[in-house]
Amino acid sequence: MKLYDGGRAPNPRRARIFLAEKGLNISLVPVDMAALGHRSQEIQSLNPLQRLPVLELDDGTAITESVAICRYFEELHPEPPLFGEGALGKTLVEMWNRRVELHFLGPVAAAFRHTHPAMVEWEVPQIPEWGEANRPKAAAFMNVLDDQLAKSTFIAGNQFSIADITLLVSVDFLKPAKIAMPEELTHLRRWHEAVSNRPSAKA
Repeated sequence: MKLYDGGRAPNPRRARIFLAEKGLNISLVPVDMAALGHRSQEIQSLNPLQRLPVLELDDGTAITESVAICRYFEELHPEPPLFGEGALGKTLVEMWNRRVELHFLGPVAAAFRHTHPAMVEWEVPQIPEWGEANRPKAAAFMNVLDDQLAKSTFIAGNQFSIADITLLVSVDFLKPAKIAMPEELTHLRRWHEAVSNRPSAKA
């Protein structure tokens, strides 16, 4: 079993943080995304979308999409539970993970991919107007996140979950996307500091 890894990009990092929280050591195959290594024939044979991470099982099965990879390891190693516990707990984690992906990570990524000069060969066509249009969407959703974190320790309740991992990589992606977190969002800032201090955040 080996995990094709893309370094500091949000989705590869999401899988590594999850593995670290589980205490699992999986063989990593570094792929230089800056050199467009994710578009190589090797990666395309595993994932026609040419995206990372990719988990290749011993029998050759390829699992792509970071949350699907995390789900696979959750099923094999259920402790600690990172997809929630019980019907309500699992539902809330799923809800918040989807919200963060769709309404925050998506807009932040669009702002980065459509405005950063280094992404011109990645995002074809690169549409700067679309990137700029997504900045206020990401900023607006931070208020929703702050309101939720005023009521709970973590984004989906009082237990750390995959939703927090998704949110962490999203917040950290604000800097390269050149989107500022408003100073008044004290709850989101409290959460970010606490989660960033977890050992897994360095994975």
